[in-house]
Amino acid sequence: MTLYLRPLSLLYGPDARRAIAAGQGGALGGSDFIAFTQAELIERDGAHVRRSVIPYAEARNHGERLALIESPRPDFAGLAMGRPKLMGIVNVTPDSFSDGGELATTVEAVAHGLGLAGEGADILDIGGESTRPGSDAVTADQEIARILPVIGALAKGGHCVSVDTRKPQVMRRTAAVGAAIINDVSALSYDSDSLKAAADVDLPVVIMHSQGDPKTMQVNPVYDDVTLDVFDMLAGRIAACEAAGIPRRLIAIDPGIGFGKTFRHNLTLLNELTLFHGLGAVLLVGLSRKAFTGALTAEKNAGQRVFGSVGGALHAALNGAQILRVHDVKGTRQALAVALAAADPESSGL
Repeated sequence: MTLYLRPLSLLYGPDARRAIAAGQGGALGGSDFIAFTQAELIERDGAHVRRSVIPYAEARNHGERLALIESPRPDFAGLAMGRPKLMGIVNVTPDSFSDGGELATTVEAVAHGLGLAGEGADILDIGGESTRPGSDAVTADQEIARILPVIGALAKGGHCVSVDTRKPQVMRRTAAVGAAIINDVSALSYDSDSLKAAADVDLPVVIMHSQGDPKTMQVNPVYDDVTLDVFDMLAGRIAACEAAGIPRRLIAIDPGIGFGKTFRHNLTLLNELTLFHGLGAVLLVGLSRKAFTGALTAEKNAGQRVFGSVGGALHAALNGAQILRVHDVKGTRQALAVALAAADPESSGL
């Protein structure tokens, strides 16, 4: 029998702080402005799942699980996790689903990164291999040639840069020129040396859930219970990271919206997002411009899915996500500034 706690009945700002101070609510993901006053207790025994809603006082009977949800998240790559941080996407690829081929040179990629930083991106995520559905892998040498000068230039300029890669050779080379975060869609499982490489360079890592290889991951993905299955996989990868010498304080988790999931799987994960705070790690959500937003908004052009993407980012932030991976930094930041100020009028917003 496996037990899970999913925080429910969220409060924000002054209401949240009052509930926490009175012992009537818990801090969601260690937040100082989001509290939960109930939880869904989920009991899983093989294929059988039993769900019930319990008050916060009863959730206290599950002290270890509750502590993982409520513990303050430490700074990640030097960034405080008290309010959502924006990770701006810089794809130095010819075939990414939304912006492939737009940044064909180092100069163009660096300029785009600087533009995103100017719009308020806290992290610049640089990728040299597309992992869109149906994409083909590239060699480590190709990847390094595309992104190494971009990462070096942006890091030298004082920006917090993450490298979006599955390959240990790329992790090591980019760490040497200033990458501050490793963002791996395979959760450090693509290569047998990935865990050691990440531990050796001693950088924070983002481990993402995916089912299958990008080439075939959208061919009939199946789960017993998508949220619990994704949670269990990420819990296992956290354990593997810790065994390899990567402490939980250096780990962020990403449920992998769109990576081996159907339209309904994606919506279910977003609806049940608070469960992932039970992993005791920084929560990153990346849904920007993805196909399910187009299906909901009838926007076929990925580059025009701005408003749907911003709506998804707001939902994630109000469910406690600490990092949002986005293409459209300016629009997301403006929407967050208003939504968070309305939720917590006593704060200074972002």
